[in-house]
Amino acid sequence: MTSKADYTEDEWARLRRAPMIAGMAISIADPGGPIEITKETMATLKAASSPPSGEELLTALSQDIMAMAQKKENPVGDFKVEHSSLAANQILDELKGSNEIVTAKATPEEAQAFRVWMTTVAQAAADAAKEGGFMGFHAERVSDGERTMMTKVAEALGSTS
Repeated sequence: MTSKADYTEDEWARLRRAPMIAGMAISIADPGGPIEITKETMATLKAASSPPSGEELLTALSQDIMAMAQKKENPVGDFKVEHSSLAANQILDELKGSNEIVTAKATPEEAQAFRVWMTTVAQAAADAAKEGGFMGFHAERVSDGERTMMTKVAEALGSTS
């Protein structure tokens, strides 16, 4: 069992922003309009606030995320996408880095729970808004681009799902 005290400030910041980055991955995979982005962001924040397991590490991270959101602070912190053409790679590299941290420092159970949480957050973002179509007609819940990104997120986390 690990806690915030087991991580450097930098490591903790990376872990704390990871759920938001997982949701961001889906948003950039198939960019929609402001309504879609808002729905995906809200779904990401909701999934980040309720991890799928009661691991102490996940609970502490989600509490930090929610505390920042309540103070209207950005849980993503200083993470910036430098070039829009490389956004997906930068986001996936950030998720890989977060996975490396939990793999190295957390218990195997916590690391696996973290990976499941990240894919759960990404799926929540993908499910949040319909993509394509016209005025809702012929739109799809999860686009091909989002499905592809879900696979890449899983790969970045060392998962196969």
